Amino acid sequence: MHTASLSELKKELKLLSQEELLSVCLRLARHKKENKELLHYLLLESDNEAFYIEQVKDDITAAFGSLNSTSLYLAKKTIRKALRLANKQIRYSGNKQTEIEILMFFCQSLVELNLPLQESKVLINLLQNQLKKIDKSLLALHEDLQYDYQEGLKELKVRIKFNY
Repeated sequence: MHTASLSELKKELKLLSQEELLSVCLRLARHKKENKELLHYLLLESDNEAFYIEQVKDDITAAFGSLNSTSLYLAKKTIRKALRLANKQIRYSGNKQTEIEILMFFCQSLVELNLPLQESKVLINLLQNQLKKIDKSLLALHEDLQYDYQEGLKELKVRIKFNY
């Protein structure tokens, strides 16, 4: 089966009536949880990005709350799960400022767990990769916002160095 390109899909969607479009959206939402979550974001939460960010931060905090700190292996699994959750929510938003705030919160939360990061090369690499993503996303923001976030990022990097 041939998968249509986005431009082809856009042309076909333009031809549909409002009722047919509604039917297609609802059918799409029924088939995958991610489609339903994206539709929820677009319809209900995209107009209040600050509230959305706070909800995602609460979800990350809850994920870290279930962390098993007795085993570094289980802790890593929980951390990766929280990161997958954060990345999925970032994809829904598509906003660089939202991405930076969520990733910085994730990194801060990870550092505050007081896990022995130096014992796990995986956790060190995970943290460094998130910092690289933040740096890359900063370039897409306005200069004033870049400055504000760079200050917070510097503080975060200092806190990370003390944990090594």
